Amino acid sequence: MIHTVGPRWNKGDSNEAEKLSNCYKNSLSLAEENDLTAIAFPNISTGIYGYPKEAAAAIAIEVAQNFVAIILEKVVFVCYDDENYKLYQSILEQ
Repeated sequence: MIHTVGPRWNKGDSNEAEKLSNCYKNSLSLAEENDLTAIAFPNISTGIYGYPKEAAAAIAIEVAQNFVAIILEKVVFVCYDDENYKLYQSILEQ
């Protein structure tokens, strides 16, 4: 199991975007290093940590799409509510 803790939202004043991006990058790298073919992510930092959902979804998708994988074949975004599902769906359809 790979676990990551995302940043708390501080109005964007504490490099939150870079920190969140690194959560995804590091997790994807660990998956690759451990010969995993799939990984799933919840909506990191968008709950109690207050990260704006649309911005967080854009970061998650961008990092996953730009990650160069050799072994990793599948990234799943787990959306626990309709709002997040629609955000991810909208970004992925662009």
